[in-house]
Amino acid sequence: MSSQAGPPYVAVVGPNDATSEELQHAEAVGAGLARAGAVLVCGGLGGVMHAAAHGCEQAGGVSVGILPGDDRDPGSPHLTVAISTGMGETRNAVIVRTSDAVIAISGEFGTLSEVAFALKLGKPVVGLHTWELAKAGRPVDAIIRVESPDEAVARALEHAKR
Repeated sequence: MSSQAGPPYVAVVGPNDATSEELQHAEAVGAGLARAGAVLVCGGLGGVMHAAAHGCEQAGGVSVGILPGDDRDPGSPHLTVAISTGMGETRNAVIVRTSDAVIAISGEFGTLSEVAFALKLGKPVVGLHTWELAKAGRPVDAIIRVESPDEAVARALEHAKR
């Protein structure tokens, strides 16, 4: 989706209060993105964001956390770059705008907002056990559904290059 040179930027979004399975998926996605040479973008805090940054760091990759507050200190220690925005939850739009594709792992309403922003902007969204969408009671197949972290990485990178 990006017309800029360089590696693809892929957002990994999901709940702060994540289950152990969601954390394992996020860490595997972060590591997969790093091995593929992509830049991981996330909200920079705990849960899925922290696990994805940890996986990315362990695999030698680059991660960028777009933090909601005025301070970088609450950011995951595994981030390569932490950006404090002072924007609160509205920073979700910055996460999506910065990215060429989005991987949504499960998620709460913040994740849903990131999915909605990405779809509105025409950016590919890959979903690993994430939200189901419907309009007027009819399912909307706007999310690329996958069943594993490896498939999530592969599909996000495939669609980010289009």
